[in-house]
Amino acid sequence: MTNQKTIAAVEQLYNTYPFPPEPLLDEPPPGYNWRWNWIAAYSFCTGQKPQKQDVRILDAGCGTGVGTEYLVHLNPEASVVGIDLSEGALAVARERCCRSRAQGVEFHHLSLYEVGQIEGEFDLINCVGVLHHLPDPIGGIQALTQKLAPGGLMHVFVYAELGRWEIQLMQKAIALLQGEEKGNYQDGVKVGRQLFEVLPENNRIVKRERERWSLENQRDANFADMYLHPQEIDYNIETLFELIEASGLEFIGFSNPSYWDLERLLGKNPELMARTQGLSDRQVYRLIELLDPEVSHYEFFLGRPPLPKADWSVDEILLAAIPERHPCMEGWPSQCVFNYDYQITNLSPAEFEFLQACDANSTRQRTLAEILADVPLGLEGVRSLLKQQLIILTPS
Repeated sequence: MTNQKTIAAVEQLYNTYPFPPEPLLDEPPPGYNWRWNWIAAYSFCTGQKPQKQDVRILDAGCGTGVGTEYLVHLNPEASVVGIDLSEGALAVARERCCRSRAQGVEFHHLSLYEVGQIEGEFDLINCVGVLHHLPDPIGGIQALTQKLAPGGLMHVFVYAELGRWEIQLMQKAIALLQGEEKGNYQDGVKVGRQLFEVLPENNRIVKRERERWSLENQRDANFADMYLHPQEIDYNIETLFELIEASGLEFIGFSNPSYWDLERLLGKNPELMARTQGLSDRQVYRLIELLDPEVSHYEFFLGRPPLPKADWSVDEILLAAIPERHPCMEGWPSQCVFNYDYQITNLSPAEFEFLQACDANSTRQRTLAEILADVPLGLEGVRSLLKQQLIILTPS
């Protein structure tokens, strides 16, 4: 299939089943995704608060605007642009943002390859679930790189092959059974659902669907996106870094670092951990996904230099910083909160008192030294909160 035919087939899929099929709300969306909050994402990548908040954000492959809507509401001073290949999906995106009063957003009917038609550069580019559906992902990420401003960040989400093995098998099976009807996405959903109904309960593909995907796949749009997509490239660590290197950007890190912690897999055996000492970071990543092949996608940040990185190891520098409470936290004020990753976090009385002081810092701008003069937490306690992404620091 030529590139143009592939692009047309993808456009047809999303015109038939606009994606994601999340409901439209007459109010801002609930909760948050910290990766879409400029302050939170910048702090995660650099260790410090960004100097400006009136940034330009691009949602590259915005679909029906689910992520775009969050980008607008989580970044009230930003201007947001969404682009997508599907006019049907864009129509839903426009209505979604209008109904939830997501102001300051504009949409363009463009593919990623055509992003150069938009004037100017962007401080944050969000590209979720798109590059792996391009016939030329390297061309796509390179086009986006040209629109990333110096010091800017790119958040990327692409599929991983190991955790999607059963999906690949079902995709191929449906295509075989459709024959000449391949490309008729409504027929493909019918065939796929019939297969899941007739296959034995202990069938590996059926078991995986029920364990991992069945809840979201109750909706035909989700089912079609997963099992009928006409263009999909699933990555492993080796091919992923080929894509990253082709972008010419700096790999900052995965946005789910706990999965990529080798200690959780081999930490109980010091001899095995010692054998990993000579491995490169990339080899460690590969080892982790081989030993724990549940990974179905990669989420990571890239940056365009110059991108300053804060070093809080020097006490004097840390004490002069201005701390604030992390903007992505649920359940506050309480000693039991959901952190930036929606994990339950229990705060000590001193940590709670410190975060209360940080809350007041939006107007008072007290330094860390000034707050610690009143709160019995200590520098190691502060560093622990910083490591947990519970506070954000501004250098003096």
